[in-house]
Amino acid sequence: MHDHEIRHLSDIDRRKLLTGAALTSTLLFLDSLGLDAQGATTTTLAGFAAFSKSVKVTKGSKYYLVESNGLPSHPMMQGIISWQQQIPTPQPYTGNNAWSIPIKPVIAKVPMSAKNHFLRGAIAIAVNGVPIFNALNNRGDDALLAGELDDWGGHCGRADDYHYHIAPLHLQSIVGKKLPIAYALDGYPIYGDTEPDGKPITKLDEFNGHFDSKKNYHYHGTKTYPYINGGFKGVVQEIEGQVDPQALTKAFRPAGVPLKGATISSCEQIDSNSFNLTYQLNSQSYQVKYKATLTNVDIEFIDPSGNIRKESYVRK
Repeated sequence: MHDHEIRHLSDIDRRKLLTGAALTSTLLFLDSLGLDAQGATTTTLAGFAAFSKSVKVTKGSKYYLVESNGLPSHPMMQGIISWQQQIPTPQPYTGNNAWSIPIKPVIAKVPMSAKNHFLRGAIAIAVNGVPIFNALNNRGDDALLAGELDDWGGHCGRADDYHYHIAPLHLQSIVGKKLPIAYALDGYPIYGDTEPDGKPITKLDEFNGHFDSKKNYHYHGTKTYPYINGGFKGVVQEIEGQVDPQALTKAFRPAGVPLKGATISSCEQIDSNSFNLTYQLNSQSYQVKYKATLTNVDIEFIDPSGNIRKESYVRK
């Protein structure tokens, strides 16, 4: 999903490189990319200040690094009518697995559209630390129209990782119209559904962006497709259908399957690690109560009769 000269590390390659004698060479490799979190310094980036308690931004040699656990402060999952039984859990988006935003974005000679590229992984990172995926799911369908998204435009992937598929326009009311609500992974900012000066949006290109009066490029979030950046006006590199570099998520349990007819009515975060998801199926109420940290996940599936099935997982 990009265009700078960066090699992609598959999940298996990453695990190999981060074990044993390969650790030193891996850190040197990451440092050569400007992704070495150990050498990064804390900095500010427009829009992120409102979420400084849960999101950390540092600056390396080539990238801003955005650290978070991937979970927003707003409710999640409510309103989903096409659910694959995944649940929101914290993710290790820290250190060398942070989200990377180019410090000096460059307009690409041949921009890449999201209609036939980047169907895997994130294409942007919201200022609340939640990744944003292509508006089209991995089957090429509009995720919003398919009923897969909650009231805030998000859902969970196979790694039980929460992410948006449309612009989180609700963040504009928090950060204000003058600041971005997200950044595309090519480095260009994404504003809400008005110009930074509060005026209506002028004509947008196929990527949902345009140049301002000072010849600076930016994207906009909109309520119609492509909702977010419809690809990349800037230089990125696409490897195996996704932008690279890309923060890594790893499934800790078998992927869920679609639960036909289920509608999620709520997903409450009880405390920092405890959640209670409720869904309706055949006019009956079911619950999924769970505790999730970066190391362990304990789940209770409760049917309408009160019967409980438990599952526990260790995250590696």
